[in-house]
Amino acid sequence: MTVDDSASGASAPGPSGPGTPIGRDQHTPHHEVDHTVQPTADPLAIRLEQLILGAERRYTPFQAARSAGVSMELASRFWRAMGFADIGQARALTEADVLALRRLAGLVEAGLLSEPMAVQVARSTGQTTARLAEWQIDSFLEGLTEPPEPGMTRTEVTYPLVELLLPELEEFLVYVWRRQLAAATGRVVQVADDEEMVDRRLAVGFADLVGFTRLTRRLEEEELGELVESFETTAADLVAAYGGRLIKTLGDEVLYCADDAATAAEIALRLIETMEADAQMPELRVGIAFGTVTTRMGDVFGTTVNLASRLTSIAPKDAVLVDGAMAEELSRTGAAPVSEKEAETEPGEGAAYRFALQPMWQRPVRGLGVVEPWSLTRRKRR
Repeated sequence: MTVDDSASGASAPGPSGPGTPIGRDQHTPHHEVDHTVQPTADPLAIRLEQLILGAERRYTPFQAARSAGVSMELASRFWRAMGFADIGQARALTEADVLALRRLAGLVEAGLLSEPMAVQVARSTGQTTARLAEWQIDSFLEGLTEPPEPGMTRTEVTYPLVELLLPELEEFLVYVWRRQLAAATGRVVQVADDEEMVDRRLAVGFADLVGFTRLTRRLEEEELGELVESFETTAADLVAAYGGRLIKTLGDEVLYCADDAATAAEIALRLIETMEADAQMPELRVGIAFGTVTTRMGDVFGTTVNLASRLTSIAPKDAVLVDGAMAEELSRTGAAPVSEKEAETEPGEGAAYRFALQPMWQRPVRGLGVVEPWSLTRRKRR
C-alpha cells in the first residue's frame, strides 16, 4: 500500500519530502522502488512479533513518522540506520516504533544530539543488538527449542519459551549495558586532554590462529564452528579478565586494546600460553602496536591498528611481536628493561621486570615502510 502524498499534507512534492516512503530517497527513482514489500504474514511469526514488541502492527511508515512529528526523510534514515529493510508503505509499525522516533527526534530538538549523531546512535545500537539477537536465536534459543517430546513441533515450544525468557533477557541486557556504559564513561572522564577522548593512545593487539584456511578444508562445518567458538570465548574471557577490551572477533582473529602497554602484553602472552595448553587448538600469533588510535562506534582505526595487524602477519607461531613504540612504553613504565645487559647489572638481576624484549631484524611492511619488530616474552625469574 502506498500513501497519496497530496492527501498527506506534504508541503512539497520533492523526492525527499515528508511523504517519501521508506525505500525511496533523493537518489532512488520512483519507478525503481518496490512498494509491494511486505513483512511476513506467517501467523506464528506475527504472534511472536507481537509478544516481543508488546504491540500490534498499526502504522505505515508515513503514519508512524507523522505521529512522531518527524519528517519521512529523517524517519527513513533512522530506520535504515537501525538495520531494517525498506518496507514501502506496509502497515507494519507499532506504538514502540513511533515512540523510538519521537525520542530520537526529541534529543535532536533539545540540542542534546546533532542529527548525524542521532543517526549514529541508531546505527551503533542496531548493529550491536542485531548481532546479539542473531546469536541468541541461532545458538541459544535453537538449542532450547528442541522438541522435548516425540510428536511436538519446535513451533509449539517456541512461543511459551520466548514468553518466559523475554523479561529476564531484557532485564539482563539493560543491566549489562549500564555496566558497560559506566565503565566506558569512567575511562573517558579520566582522560586529562579533551582531544584524547576521541584520538587516544592505546595498545592494540591482534591475535590470529595459524593455518586457519587449511583447517576450513579439513574440518567438518560443525567442528570448525566449535573451534572458532572456543577460540573466541577463551580470547574474550582472557581479554576481559586482565583488563583489556575486546573490539571484535573475525572468526580466526581477535582484535583487542588496552589503555596501557603492560596490560596488552600480559593478555598476549596469556593467550599464547592458554592456546598452547589446548591440544585441539592451532598455534597462535599476536602482534601489538602502541600509539594514537581513533575510536568510532566501538571500533578502532588508524596507523597503529594497521601496524598491529601487519606485525601479526609476520609473527612466528606461538610468538608475540610488538612495535618500537610498544617496546619503548614497556621500558618507560618499568614493565621491561631497556636492555638485558642493563637488567643484569641491576640489584636482583632485574627481578621487578615482567617482560623481556628482543629486537628483531628490520623489515619492510606493506603500506607502512620499514619497521623494527621486537619479540616479547615473559621474563624468566632467576
